[in-house]
Amino acid sequence: MKQSASHPFDDAMQLSADAPGQYRGEAPAPYWNMVGPFGGITAATLLRAVLRHPDVLGDPLALTVNYGGGLVAGEFQIQAVPVRTNRSTQHWTLAILQRGADGAPVVTTTATAVTAVRRDTWSAGDSPAPDVPRPAELPAISPAFGVEWLKRYEMRPVAGLLPQSWDGSGDHSLSQLWMRDDPPRPLDFCSLAALADIFFPRIWLRRARQVPAGTVSITVYFHAGQADLAASGDGYLLGQARGQEFRNGFFDHTAQLWNEAGTLLATSHQIVYYKE
Repeated sequence: MKQSASHPFDDAMQLSADAPGQYRGEAPAPYWNMVGPFGGITAATLLRAVLRHPDVLGDPLALTVNYGGGLVAGEFQIQAVPVRTNRSTQHWTLAILQRGADGAPVVTTTATAVTAVRRDTWSAGDSPAPDVPRPAELPAISPAFGVEWLKRYEMRPVAGLLPQSWDGSGDHSLSQLWMRDDPPRPLDFCSLAALADIFFPRIWLRRARQVPAGTVSITVYFHAGQADLAASGDGYLLGQARGQEFRNGFFDHTAQLWNEAGTLLATSHQIVYYKE
């Protein structure tokens, strides 16, 4: 499928380098959520900063993003520091800063990342893709809630849609859906990181109540290598998410992302704040 010269996702991750590991960007309006950018684009931009660093070793293995405060419209700075490099792994600390009301820099987001040089070894998978209808057999849904970032993705739900009635009658938290960038874009590590955060809050499904909720911390584990990304192309990914424990204002959920061939590309885990 023909791709335009400039994709909204790439535009949103544009960074200017002031020095190695010191970057400037602009909070992306096309990926705006309720009160700030979609968390997935923030994670993707942090990973982009790592991959742009001249000293990066290998490919992404893990990324943890802690959302201390929402980004506001305007410029931000990213600091990406390789704090330890071993023979096959490299460890990073990252931070996003914006100017506060008094003009002083304020940290909004912290993160850690691990990159690695992968070796050809024995490999096996214990999380096979579920047997679900193919993307072409399912209708795409229209963006909900009027937020911009949902317009950047094509979603074809399999199970676990948003409740039809917010009446407290929910009894499970499992969702499955096919998804990809809209317009389609060849998959890379940054877009994979963003897609890992595409799921709506599990508590909305589990309780069938649209309570305020927001991700506090997300970790994405990358199982894909460059060959897996190339084989995925601009096709759909099958995403599955399920909550694990809802207690005292926080819940966690796990997620898996497979490509159309059934290869597990990434898994993720996040902890989410919710309010009654």
